Amino acid sequence: MAQRLEQKSSICLLDVREDWEVEICMIGESVHIPLSELHNRFGELSQDRPIAIICHHGVRSRHAGIFLEEYGFKDVFNVTGGIDVWALEIAPDMTRYD
Repeated sequence: MAQRLEQKSSICLLDVREDWEVEICMIGESVHIPLSELHNRFGELSQDRPIAIICHHGVRSRHAGIFLEEYGFKDVFNVTGGIDVWALEIAPDMTRYD
């Protein structure tokens, strides 16, 4: 998963966490659209690239993926376990939060 996300030109990383969460930690050059705003802002996303969706633990990102698929996005996937698992397994120096 980490290798695929590092290919920035081919994948869009959509972070659907709230502003205060992104201030604590984030992954690279992600696109930040809180889940609560996605229904008004999904037009900012390109359907020409796969979209990896991340949140804190994976629940909000799963909902975001379902929403985007309903609006015609074909290549979306949930980053399982969210940024919390990312911090544990891939970036142990990343700040974690509850």
